[in-house]
This record gives sequence, structure tokens and C-alpha cells, in this order.
Amino acid sequence: MNTPVRRVAVAVMAMIVLLMVNLTYVQVVKADDYRNNPGNQRVLLAEYSRQRGQISAEGQVLASSTPTDDRLQFQRQYPDGPVYAPITGYYSVIYSSSGIERASDSVLNGSDDRLFGRRLSDLITGRDPSGGNVVLTIEPNVQQVAYDQLTKKNYSGAVVAIRPTTGEILAMASTPSFDPNPLAGHSSDEQKAAWQKFTTADPPVLTNRAVQETYPPGSTFKLIDLAAALSSGRYTPDTQLTAAPNIRLTGTNTTLENYNGNACGTSATASLREALQRSCNTAFAQLAGDLGEQAIRNQATAFGIGAQGQTIPMTVAPSTIGDIPDVAALQQSSIGQRDVALTPLQNASIVATIANGGQMMAPYLVKEIQSQTLDTVDTTQPDRLGQAVSSSVAKTMTDLMVNNENSYGGAGKITGIQIAAKTGTAEHGSDPKNTPPHVWYVAFAPAENPQVAVAVLVESGGDRNNLAATGGVVAAPIGRAVIAAALGKAPR
Repeated sequence: MNTPVRRVAVAVMAMIVLLMVNLTYVQVVKADDYRNNPGNQRVLLAEYSRQRGQISAEGQVLASSTPTDDRLQFQRQYPDGPVYAPITGYYSVIYSSSGIERASDSVLNGSDDRLFGRRLSDLITGRDPSGGNVVLTIEPNVQQVAYDQLTKKNYSGAVVAIRPTTGEILAMASTPSFDPNPLAGHSSDEQKAAWQKFTTADPPVLTNRAVQETYPPGSTFKLIDLAAALSSGRYTPDTQLTAAPNIRLTGTNTTLENYNGNACGTSATASLREALQRSCNTAFAQLAGDLGEQAIRNQATAFGIGAQGQTIPMTVAPSTIGDIPDVAALQQSSIGQRDVALTPLQNASIVATIANGGQMMAPYLVKEIQSQTLDTVDTTQPDRLGQAVSSSVAKTMTDLMVNNENSYGGAGKITGIQIAAKTGTAEHGSDPKNTPPHVWYVAFAPAENPQVAVAVLVESGGDRNNLAATGGVVAAPIGRAVIAAALGKAPR
């Protein structure tokens, strides 16, 4: 063989080898990535040839598929669309999917390994294949109250309710919400019109604020400071801290002040109990400075702040306390400002952990997986993540949070039920001193035997579009109503 022919042969062989390597990479290594890519519409079209499984909670169907006469064969429907849309998400030929529709897609489309027996049976018998069902931990009455409480005043915000002993998510409301039914329609024009409306809405409607957005937690973060202080063994509820209306941040000329510039009581000092009740910034800035960054950071980590890759099964945005380069930054961070940012789910998980004697449970949304015939094929087991604080520290924190709640005003108090709580007011934006604050309420009840923990976040003061908006006035009534629903009680 002469040299030119040999070169051509080698080149052809090299290209064949490269082609085989590429095919192997595409069909084996990257197969799942391409299949699960939201832009892969061929998979969605194929899935419309079989009946997709339903999403339900306590027997209430939240998403289902019904037969049609068109080429897509099945129509996805959401009976209570906006109430559950942040959880169920949407399922669209053009715009793929979100929420549980996406996170539990393999179950709903029938390809999950746990449904192998049914797939094999369908193949043998010639029966039309169909998807499995996803049963959620959501309690519909609690979810409805959470949604109604946010929407009746047109609030932008989120509510999360958790069962402390298991981590089951009983409610996850986010507003403003959207109706996923137009996105699931078979008319491309209808889908595109809905998508245009939803993606240009202000404030955004496609975002699940409970898990996809993080916010400065304001004074609710003082629970982390309190936990670190009590766990150190150096502090008790009677430990005295500064009651000054303002202090100078260490090493700076910047002044940090209490809400409205108020003194923390009538004396020169205030107990830790009183400082928490009055939510005194100066006292907690002093406390954090004395404890040091590592103590605060370690305690935050113990409560799950900073954890990466959390899923419920939807992906949860990681919370953070940010960088803390010096003592002044630590003092600002200790009151839930500067770079501290939590999801509402994270804040609910913190109070649920306190309610559970310091034992942190992994929050989850999927209660069980069912076959196409509604037989249970898998059940989620509660997952203990670790001991964030000792049971004795959790008990002391509960007592102090009960003292807080009993000092708060506002609507929605529940007769015969003792709540343990903390409110928060958080500055934000490019001009925080002239922007209505985000407001928080985190709580659990009954304090002596906790059955539910809640976190409420209302963006930018809610209907009180001024700097005087507070967690106690705006967010607390929502949280109490959700607690009442979870406990089967009526607020007064």
C-alpha cells in the first residue's frame, strides 16, 4: 500500500473510532441528561401517548390526566390550580415542567424502577401503559388557609408549615401564584399567551418563594444567636446585656440602633429574656460580638443554614449567613441583615427543630408513591439530620419564645393553645431606609407538645406600605391562622 492510500485509510479509521466514541457518549453517558433536558419536547410528546399519574394529598386530586380526541391523547388538569401551583408546578408540551411534575416525573410517566412490575405486566398483557401516582404530605385545609391568608390582602410572600417530629410539609403557599391549566393546554397559542403573561408579571408568579427565593431574616435570626449563647454554657435567660438604644459597630463610625431608636427597657441593661422579647438589636449585636463568628457560624450550620443540594424533592435554594470579615459585619449579621439570607422553608425548619427538642428532621413533600392501581410501592421515612441544640437548650428557647408570643399583640390568637414564636422585620433593597421591610413570623404550637411549626414571610410590608410594617402586625395573624387550621381550632 502506497503512502497516500495508507494515510487516507488511517484517517478514515480514526474518524470511525471518533464517531463510535461520540455515539457511545451521546447514547450512554449523556442519555439521561438529554432525556431530562427541559428543552427535549420529543420525550414530552411520547409521554402524552400514555396516561400520566395523578398528584394528590389526603385523597384530594391536585393534578390528573383525562383522555382527549386529539393527537396528544391526554389532557393534564389542575382542579385547584393557583392554590397548589407552586407545589405541583406545570406540565407543558412547549415549556416542559416544574415543581413536583418535574421532580417526580419518572414516577408520573411510569418509567421509575419502582413501577417495573406494572410495566412488565403491561407489556405481557398488551394493556395501555400509564404512570404511577404521587401522594403528598400536604394537608389541603392547611394549604387553603395559608393561600387564602396571603391572597385576601394581595400579599407577595410565602407560608410553610411543617410537622416537627417528622419533617412532613403540611402547607407550602407562595403568592402571587398562577393557574397551570393554560400551560397544560393543547393549543400552542393558548400556552404561549399564558407563558407571556406569567413571565412578564410583576411581581413574578412562576417563582415558588418558599424554596426558590432567599430573604434577609431580620430578627428571626436572633434565635440562632440565642441557641449559640445558651449552648455555650456562658449565658442564661437572666444574663444582662446592653439596653442602649444604639451602639457603634466595633472598629467603625457606623451606628446600629434598635427599632425606632427605642431603649431596650428602662434600665442600663436588659436580660437576655427581655432582649429577645423586645428584639433589641444592640443587645444581640453585643452578644454576637462576645460569642464570636465561629460560634454563630457553627450554630447556623447545625440548623442547616448553608447546606447545599437540598431537595424535597424539588431543589431548594441554599440559605447563607454570608461572609463575615470582621466584628462589625458579625454584629450586623447577628440581627439577620447584611448578607444573611434564608428561604421560608429554612426558617420553618429552624423553629421545627426547636419544637422537636433540638432534633432536626429533613423536610419532605412526597408521602408515598403508588402504582397505577393505587397500591403503595414506596413510603418516605422521616430522616433525622442531627441534633442542632440539646433538648435542655431547646426547652429554654421554647420558654423564651412563649414569653415572646404572650407579649405580642395582633389578631388571630387561639383560645386554649399556647404558641411559641418570634417575629422579624428585615431591611432590604438598594435604599433600605426608605423601603418597606420584609416581615416574618416563625412559630410552633402547642408549645408543650408541638404539632406544627410555621414560617410566614410577607414581602415589603404587605398592605402596610410604609416603614412601620412589622412581623407582629402583618405576618403573625397569618401564622396563627395556619396553626389554627393545622390544629383544628378557630382563632379568636
